[in-house]
Amino acid sequence: MAKAERAAVFDVDGTLVDTNHLHVVTWWEAFRQAGHDVPMHAVHRAVGLASTDLVAHLLGEDRDTDQDAAISAAHKALYGQYFDRLPALPEAGPLLRRLHGDGWAVVLATSAGGAELSALRRAIDADDAITATASADDVDAGKPAPEPVEHALDLAGVPAERAVFVGDTVWDMRAGSRAGVRCVGVLCGGIPRTDLEKSGADAIYADPAHLLSSLRDSPLA
Repeated sequence: MAKAERAAVFDVDGTLVDTNHLHVVTWWEAFRQAGHDVPMHAVHRAVGLASTDLVAHLLGEDRDTDQDAAISAAHKALYGQYFDRLPALPEAGPLLRRLHGDGWAVVLATSAGGAELSALRRAIDADDAITATASADDVDAGKPAPEPVEHALDLAGVPAERAVFVGDTVWDMRAGSRAGVRCVGVLCGGIPRTDLEKSGADAIYADPAHLLSSLRDSPLA
């Protein structure tokens, strides 16, 4: 098979799989178990950060860092209860297969790893279209740092100017912008259009189904 000359890089949670609000509830409960009252709206805005960064973002740098590992482990255990029924967003799999068929290298760039990433890939059900995955296990710094997107481009063997990154959070848009790729936002993760635009989105769609139906006029044309 000929090497792809362009790459479509995708965030997963909230972009291809409808998991953001599951993360909100399970992080909220993990914080509650550790004695912290963190509003759900604040948790929602932090979803998309790597676990350690999310805890630091919500509890502050002056927190008791000895709790960090236990909070993250509680979230992981709570969220793991949903692994066998994570719902893909509309047309997520067909979108990836269409892009693969059009000659794009499709790469996932996600803060998920291990069993969680496996569960997400099962939900998407498009492994035949996915060229590679840049997971949290592969980089030192998560989004909004550019490393996850840069690693995805390295895996695809495609330069930033021939890549598009699709995500649902401000962290995604900032990471993609810092990596020098064109950014596409989706609203299905619950983040407002204005916030995505301010963070670097060049185009915005409702969800994967909307992007798929609009491909001809999109940055992924």
